[in-house]
Amino acid sequence: MSSPKVAMIMGSGSDLDVMMNGIKVIKGYGIEYEVRVISAHRAPDAVGEYARAAASRGIKVLIAGAGAAAHLAGALAAHSALPIIGVPLVASSLAGFDALLATVQMPGGVPVGTVGVGKAGAVNAAHLAARIIALSDEGIARKVADERASQIDKVVHMDGELQERLAKEGL
Repeated sequence: MSSPKVAMIMGSGSDLDVMMNGIKVIKGYGIEYEVRVISAHRAPDAVGEYARAAASRGIKVLIAGAGAAAHLAGALAAHSALPIIGVPLVASSLAGFDALLATVQMPGGVPVGTVGVGKAGAVNAAHLAARIIALSDEGIARKVADERASQIDKVVHMDGELQERLAKEGL
């Protein structure tokens, strides 16, 4: 078994239901991964230690899912030069808007790529991580290209079905 290339990190175990959607995508690409719960607020030293050691362990991309104040992605970025993808999660009455702002509003020089809130964000974070890894891995690059072609085929097929239905309805 090779070392993990992607780390999925959550601020809380309650984030797993949403982040599982991204984990499934990473697994579908055949990319080795690890999943951790490390809170930026409850265990800040652990976040720093993890981020500083990630590259030396073979990690290429860190995906951080967190809600509310959502400082996890930024805390990782403060301690690592690896690409960080932040996934804002719904964890308060603000429906993820607070997490989105906390994740996207990083100071210059401390970049965090931020995707959408929730399930779609977790899925897109995983696809983005695969595309980053594909830059240096031809096998993953082929899988990314195949996935993209599959998405295009699905849309073309849906459009064909739509056109048939419209024709049957005389529209």
